[in-house]
Amino acid sequence: MDYQSLIAQRQRRYLDLSEQLGDPALFADARRAGDLMREHRRLRETLDLWKSCQETRARIGENEELAASGDAELAALAEEELPTLRSSLPVLEEKLQYALLPADPNEDRDAIIEIRAGAGGDEASLFAAELLRMYTRHAELRGWKAEHLGSSPSEVGGFKEVALRISGEQVFRFLKYESGVHRVQRVPATETQGRIHTSTVTVAVLPEAEEIDVQIRPEELRIEVCRAGGAGGQHVNRTESAVQVFHLPTGIMVRCEDGRSQIQNKERALQILRSRLYEAKVREEQEKYSANRRALIGSGDRSEKIRTYNFPQSRVTDHRIGLTTHNLEGILNGDISELTQGLQKAEMAERLAAAGS
Repeated sequence: MDYQSLIAQRQRRYLDLSEQLGDPALFADARRAGDLMREHRRLRETLDLWKSCQETRARIGENEELAASGDAELAALAEEELPTLRSSLPVLEEKLQYALLPADPNEDRDAIIEIRAGAGGDEASLFAAELLRMYTRHAELRGWKAEHLGSSPSEVGGFKEVALRISGEQVFRFLKYESGVHRVQRVPATETQGRIHTSTVTVAVLPEAEEIDVQIRPEELRIEVCRAGGAGGQHVNRTESAVQVFHLPTGIMVRCEDGRSQIQNKERALQILRSRLYEAKVREEQEKYSANRRALIGSGDRSEKIRTYNFPQSRVTDHRIGLTTHNLEGILNGDISELTQGLQKAEMAERLAAAGS
């Protein structure tokens, strides 16, 4: 594929942004400056990939010439390098293809993860807690920050529902594939006959929204305060710190009680509400643009069963791409990179096909 014209466009835009970023007046608008800096960084990464592809192609050509030369020693050295060079080129070209696709404006955003126990009662709530730990560990492995926003604990030590905010570099780009129904198959500790039970947990990954993304008028809200429930210690039991926010136009309700004050819980609840409203807005726009949106890898359809965790066979299967791995322990400890890379590759193939159709 000839990328020359696309690269030329990126080069012109990169130079234009470099000039803009050199103007101190730009930083009076922190949001615009941040957007331009992120775009500038993405363009630099794309141009670096293009340079690496060009250099690798040139080295392959040079080594092929040397391999065919009469100098036996040089020919042997060239032949030795060729397999590595030839295998690295398709990898670089694949990364370049992805970088040249139109950017998802949400990829650079932080994310809010909502985890809810589904079918399976206590087992579902326990697995919800394990998924919370999995995403927290994954954030640590990537150098991201994880912040607990709110939860509703179950009586057995799990969660009926729990919300987590993850911030860092391109968080939503990597976590968006986690939205959907996660199914777990295992023998519960209370099962005396050794029978395998199937439970489900629903995960929703929302791009974090800012106030400028979603305008919420005060008259659209009903805010209630109440005493936090569950085992929360002396402070929780003696103060009305829990906050419930109702968004009247949509019927969405968000409850936060883990913070130590009404103000903190109200801020967290509004943060989650904004992200839910923003996600709904983005989804509506995408479905107008593409009738096939729900079939795409990155659609984030919450009703879709996306993954099965089978404990007896230490097996994890992602049903969207047919990928199976027996690294169950590693995945539950946060190492989901193999799944993410497979999903990114599949999404890239779909987007390239759509771009070419």
